[in-house]
Amino acid sequence: MMRGFYFYQFLLFLFPSSLDHFSQLCSANPDPTNGFLSIPLSEYNFELQKPYDIPLEQRYKFDDGVRHLWVYADDKPHDPNSQTQPRTEVRIRGLDYSSGVWQFEGYGFVPNGTSGATIAQIHGAAHGATTIILRIYNGEMRYYSREVVATDLYDKWFRLNIVHDVDGGTVTVYIDGLQKFQVKDQGPGDLYFKCGVYAAPANISYYMESRWKDIKIYKKC
Repeated sequence: MMRGFYFYQFLLFLFPSSLDHFSQLCSANPDPTNGFLSIPLSEYNFELQKPYDIPLEQRYKFDDGVRHLWVYADDKPHDPNSQTQPRTEVRIRGLDYSSGVWQFEGYGFVPNGTSGATIAQIHGAAHGATTIILRIYNGEMRYYSREVVATDLYDKWFRLNIVHDVDGGTVTVYIDGLQKFQVKDQGPGDLYFKCGVYAAPANISYYMESRWKDIKIYKKC
């Protein structure tokens, strides 16, 4: 214990500014999952939605821990009675919520060329169908089709955390542990997380894909 203390003092003597900078970074960027409880997930919790007229394996693959989801602009919706855009999405089942503070975490990958695709969302709201939609346009992540949340996301794994404080009425988005965006929600409702690819109403690429791994759901302790 004392040896560790003296080693720290030695480093502080040699590199005082570097250690101070490191300390500032650690305190300024705490992990977004701090203070949250991880909810155990099984395959039951990963409900797949895909174009209704084709087999799942033609739009989804789960290989070596990575979920590959893709869709084409001229695909059918997920239900024959739906008028929505085509999608291949994971809907987190069995963990709907209407109060408290909940968090989605997953490592996402979007290949170059995918554009106009919602890759993550919170479904449900008091006003409208969704609380938040995160779309990719030309490598940028946008809030719906409006504000830029993050840039330069093509062809790389990134950690996405979405924190929804229902009682406080806010949604906060983190990329690679850094807060990138915060917005007021749309009011409470029957809420749940989704990820994958869901075509926007306009300005979409013909082929859309996203990949996901290490998906977790957290609840505030």
